[in-house]
Amino acid sequence: MLADASRWGVGLITPYTMLVGTGLLVSALWWSRLVKRQGGDRRLPVVYACGLLGALVGAKAAFLLAEGWAFRGDTVALLTGKSITGALLLGYAGVELGKRLLGYHRVTGDLFSLVVPAGIALGRVGCIVQGCCPGRACATAWWTVTDHGGISRWPAAHAELAFNLIFLVWAAAAARIGWLRGNRFHVYLIAYGLFRFTHEFLRDDARVAGPVSVYHVLAGMLVVLGVWRFIARLRQAHAEATLDVA
Repeated sequence: MLADASRWGVGLITPYTMLVGTGLLVSALWWSRLVKRQGGDRRLPVVYACGLLGALVGAKAAFLLAEGWAFRGDTVALLTGKSITGALLLGYAGVELGKRLLGYHRVTGDLFSLVVPAGIALGRVGCIVQGCCPGRACATAWWTVTDHGGISRWPAAHAELAFNLIFLVWAAAAARIGWLRGNRFHVYLIAYGLFRFTHEFLRDDARVAGPVSVYHVLAGMLVVLGVWRFIARLRQAHAEATLDVA
């Protein structure tokens, strides 16, 4: 959950929304720069736009599916609530659909493996500043954060910020040495899906069956999608290498 107006004081124009917007802007500018380095194909900005549109739709749909029922009386929460899990799932679908419609067949995931974690990291800074996306209440310790009500909580947004920054460092290093070319974003989907599935038990999100939330299901879908596409890309690369040798 990326917004809960009633508990965390989130309005429509807040540091959180501004930092999310900044994240989108930085991602777009970085994407443009990376595209120029690769020859500046004019179809790639459209591919990015398709991915962004899919991500925005997915982020909202996932929140409404997972927690909309819990905030049906909170208009601001319903308007601002979003989920990274849904954004990644439909954002991926948007990119693939855009590439198919444009007849673009080259790999774009390696670009997104740099752009997406950077944008999400900025969004998580917004969560920290605003105090949304809380972790579960727990005993006070050096690593806990205190919410607006004075309750000690697991630092959920901080943990997600750290994950994305760590992955961004890995992706930059992998790009420099040419490791897992064509599969880096699939690695991100797998890694974030596993992280989010585990981390979800420490987040204060609405539950649908005991300790399980809809976000657990969405995180599992990210892992399945990442593994499926990772294997498919390996097979494609092997087939292309075989043709080149032949």
